[in-house]
Amino acid sequence: MAHIVVLGAGIGGLPAAYEARAKLGSEHRVTVINSVDYFQFVPSNPWVAVGWRSRDQVVLPIAPYLERKGIEFIGRPAESIDAASSTVRLRGGDSVSYDFLIITTGPKLAFDEVEGAGPHMGFTQSICTIDHAEKCFEDFEALCAQPGPVIIGAMPGASCFGPAYEYTMILDAALRKRRLRSKVPITYVTAEPYIGHLGLDGVGDSKGIMEHEFRDHDIRWITNAKTTKVEQGRMYVDELDALGNVFKKHELAFRHSMMLPAFKGVDAVAQVEGLCNPRGFVIVDEHQRSPKYPNIYSAGVCIAIPPVGPTPVPCGVPKTGFMIESMVTAIVHNLEEQLAGAQPTHKGTWQAICLADFGTTGAAFAAIPQIPPRDVNWFGSGKWVHLAKIAFEKYFMRKMRTGNSEPIYEKYVMKLIGFKRLQDRVLRTGPSN
Repeated sequence: MAHIVVLGAGIGGLPAAYEARAKLGSEHRVTVINSVDYFQFVPSNPWVAVGWRSRDQVVLPIAPYLERKGIEFIGRPAESIDAASSTVRLRGGDSVSYDFLIITTGPKLAFDEVEGAGPHMGFTQSICTIDHAEKCFEDFEALCAQPGPVIIGAMPGASCFGPAYEYTMILDAALRKRRLRSKVPITYVTAEPYIGHLGLDGVGDSKGIMEHEFRDHDIRWITNAKTTKVEQGRMYVDELDALGNVFKKHELAFRHSMMLPAFKGVDAVAQVEGLCNPRGFVIVDEHQRSPKYPNIYSAGVCIAIPPVGPTPVPCGVPKTGFMIESMVTAIVHNLEEQLAGAQPTHKGTWQAICLADFGTTGAAFAAIPQIPPRDVNWFGSGKWVHLAKIAFEKYFMRKMRTGNSEPIYEKYVMKLIGFKRLQDRVLRTGPSN
């Protein structure tokens, strides 16, 4: 009997545990360790931040659902990992031994890298966690009571740009519903070299479509933006040229600001010698396995992926839900092979499929593979994306309640995006003979 420990119970961790239980059989133990005792559907946080969702709609208690599947759960933070002895040490002094470890912790939020950033010790809001999103909603309500300038965007080194675009457009829609938009100037401040870069050097016509959306909704922007300091109601930004030189300094006033931080690896993982890169992200091979520790696998935001190219202000590469799903499935199949005495052969597809809600419409993209050159390089928009994102939320929450590990919806989204790509091509060129 082998003991498989999953460290982290987010969008990668819970599916990994469910899939391991379904695929590997009841003779093996599966244990999930998470720093909190609940699962949070992070993609819904932009809605929470404007009051369109409540906490109980996007959060689930973990233990009852895992227990139904015969999966053990420990709701305490991991303090350290002793990879040599295959042990996870927990806060409070206890330890858990494993035969195989799957690391799906997500990131550490590096607010400390910009003075004055963050919702607790600083002056900017965040939508990275449910707690942050609830605090952001409180600040949004204060904005509605006393309207003023808004700054939304991403700090230097950020890698997950999609939620910043979502929150910008959702905030715009929420303010229009309250008939306050004309009193709230919005500026998008981002480390990206251009609007629609997304940490991927663009996807299809993402630059043109997103610039059009911003112009159409009267949203100004500053790109190549290196935010250097934030004070109460004021943000300091250096705008760089293509060579990385400062050519303009901005001092921006705000009443409400949501800025996504750079990510790092969580401390317990980053401290393991030879496991991570200098930022604390887990180094994995093509089979999602650590080259140094063959019984450690990793998936999701916490793994190391190099940037697609140099940018004046550092930009990381996002890891989307579909991509994480493929990593998790590959890991479980590789564990099955290892338990049978064989070498791992399965690989994640690393395809970037994303749905971004804009309040009443939305944008979607497919980058296959994620790192250029690509076989598929498509970006589109429309009301269908808004509806698909709502459907995805309902589907995924049900999936976590039932413990279903089959990526049915993900396959459906691939087909839907394929249809929309074909439709866009026909509209541009006309039907083929």
